[in-house]
Amino acid sequence: MERQLLRNVQVDEILAPVSNSSSTDSNSDRLDMAGFEGVIFVAVITDSAATGVALMTIQENTADSDTGMAALSGATATATCTVNDDLNNQLLIVDVYKPKEQYLQATLTSATANIAYGNTIAIRYGASIPPITQDTDIVLASSLVVTPADA
Repeated sequence: MERQLLRNVQVDEILAPVSNSSSTDSNSDRLDMAGFEGVIFVAVITDSAATGVALMTIQENTADSDTGMAALSGATATATCTVNDDLNNQLLIVDVYKPKEQYLQATLTSATANIAYGNTIAIRYGASIPPITQDTDIVLASSLVVTPADA
């Protein structure tokens, strides 16, 4: 078994930054979960206005389609901005282990006041056939070192 994390996960950027809005509703790319046990979704909040509500909801479907996506029970992360900018550079994270359907997506929403998001990342794990090779269209460079010497 490979013990290095990078060889056991698939890292994907699934949603570009979402600009400030009080009524955001943006869907990520859909992930095919065939061959993986789970996925961690990570959304970065880059700007927040007082009373703004940031919410990430994970949805699933049997088909690779927005049509028919259904929210997963409990698969949400939410935060409310109390004072301007208090959520800036913080994360919303949802881990979905053993989803029932093959395709998943994250939906980022905002309500009440402006929220902006940075890139959303998905880390699929529990691959049935490791080691994983990262997609070079997404991961431009990576390195793995084992017991490295001082530089």
